[in-house]
Amino acid sequence: MSNTRAVLIVLDSVGVGGADDAHRYGDAGSNTLGHIVQAADEGRADIPGGRKGPLHLPHLARLGLFDALHLASGRPAMPVSETGTWGVGIERSPGKDTTSGHWEIAGTPVRKDFHYFPVEEPAFPPELIAEIVARAGLPGVLGNRHGSGTRIIEELGDEHARSGKPIFYTSADSVVQIAAHEVHFGLDRLYDLCVLTRELVDPLMVGRVIARPFTGETPSFTRTANRRDYSMPPFDPTLLDTLVAEGRSVIGVGKISDIFAGRGISQSRKASGIEGTALATAEAIRDLPEGGLVFSNVVEFDSEFGHRRNVAGYAAALETFDALVPAILGELRRDDLLIITADHGNDPTWRGTDHTRERTPILVTGPAARPGCIGLRDFSDIAATIAAHLGVSAPIGGSSFDWKGESTNVRHK
Repeated sequence: MSNTRAVLIVLDSVGVGGADDAHRYGDAGSNTLGHIVQAADEGRADIPGGRKGPLHLPHLARLGLFDALHLASGRPAMPVSETGTWGVGIERSPGKDTTSGHWEIAGTPVRKDFHYFPVEEPAFPPELIAEIVARAGLPGVLGNRHGSGTRIIEELGDEHARSGKPIFYTSADSVVQIAAHEVHFGLDRLYDLCVLTRELVDPLMVGRVIARPFTGETPSFTRTANRRDYSMPPFDPTLLDTLVAEGRSVIGVGKISDIFAGRGISQSRKASGIEGTALATAEAIRDLPEGGLVFSNVVEFDSEFGHRRNVAGYAAALETFDALVPAILGELRRDDLLIITADHGNDPTWRGTDHTRERTPILVTGPAARPGCIGLRDFSDIAATIAAHLGVSAPIGGSSFDWKGESTNVRHK
């Protein structure tokens, strides 16, 4: 078995703008990182008693984050990284969803279109809701429309607690989200309802069913860390499947196991919060056997700040993660490869509350890394690079990029 190891960290929604097809999604001009930088420069990302001034990300900057921003979207140039191996990711799958992004990063672009629910009320087919209500023994459901998770809980939380009707809602993603109170409705009951709903929406090709538990009483309802995603399994084998089939260790941190429906994961470690997930990732690297992969998702950028259009909170979260980068780098061994990327955008300055179609940063490092630009790459090139590094032949798309300065394999599209 190879003595090399790999680490893949997805900063959920940290896009860098510039997608050529963003106009097809109504997202032309969106730029998650670029607009946060601009807001911070203008004093619009200050937090009383907290962060203030320009965005301060020294460790990610050294890895090439701002170089990637400039390449992706032509934002004003930042100081060029002298230590990073960096590039920009382009998603080939349709949509701007967590599932499609992660699957393609793992080497499997989405070949079939997921089903998306219409922006109308009710959003879900009446026959689907009727069957869910009947089989789950519910008095009915609330919501049944597109909506922001926090806002819909504020609007319907009281009625939910009184009536026992769970709150169903969706978004621009292929998703059914179900919110319910952990005490008044019950957490296990919510999970069971999501399992049933997952079964019933499989024929519709819905990407995810998400449990959105919350606690508290009006007007202070609060979503908890007990979120759970119920995803369709990938349509084709991924790099993760290949690694596990060869007896390699794949440690999923955060919601990675949920995104891949548990497939290709040998061990799942739950984590919450920016700091909690970063430190859990560092611990997983410490425990990772030779030949293995740590695959981590830091969801809070997306769930807590992007969807909530909280520019200052997003800026502070980026700075929190940046301060933890040394703890992650400190766990790398001589032959390890670390890639930090994103799955889509979620511009907190953009209209609405949905994801935004954007390019993503690809930051590559490890003791053997050599500084330089790897250009514009497909998401699936990340999986191909990890496969080559770990010495496995995976049935995946993409082509590996050179991060050790051993060739001139730089592709610009």
